[in-house]
Amino acid sequence: MPRTPPVKLAPGDESRPRGRPRDEGARLAILRAARDMLERGGVAAVTMEGVAQRAGVGKPTVYRHWPNALAVAMAALLEDAPAEAESRASRGALPALRRQLRQIATLFATPMGRSVTMMLASADQETELSKAFRNHFILARRTDGKALLAAAVADGVLRADFDVEVALDMIYGPLFYRLLAGHARLDAAFTDALLDHVLAGLASRRARVAKP
Repeated sequence: MPRTPPVKLAPGDESRPRGRPRDEGARLAILRAARDMLERGGVAAVTMEGVAQRAGVGKPTVYRHWPNALAVAMAALLEDAPAEAESRASRGALPALRRQLRQIATLFATPMGRSVTMMLASADQETELSKAFRNHFILARRTDGKALLAAAVADGVLRADFDVEVALDMIYGPLFYRLLAGHARLDAAFTDALLDHVLAGLASRRARVAKP
């Protein structure tokens, strides 16, 4: 049976990715435009048409990155939040978790964060805004937090016999309750005290939870 000859690539084709690569410059311009619109008019001001016009790109370019305006708005909000799941080898898993919670508090103290909070407080849980916030913000931070707790267990700082999902609810539940209920300040002092209380019950016998 004759062998099929190999397909010869043109010079340079070996490293060429399939499909049209996303333009990182356009993505950043879209996020800057959405962030500016958030700061000026809140979530309701962010539209696909407006973002495309302000970013200087075509609307199809925006849709290549995000399915709707709320997803763009949430991405812009997240872009302002520094990466939280740092390598535990740098400063330790629990200090990284502490910084993550402080960053959330700092983010929602900004005008943009307060605008998003007001929209969320008056929105039904099944609205696209609530779903976007839940999927792209809350769950993303829980995933980072879960990895950091696992790292702390591996380091022997926390015991291994606790329910990690319950622990995550204990850490993030009060934080987002205070955010949405608005009955008291959400700041670094609160997130530090919250984490101290939770970790006191999770600490291993042979280790003390160190504060940064």
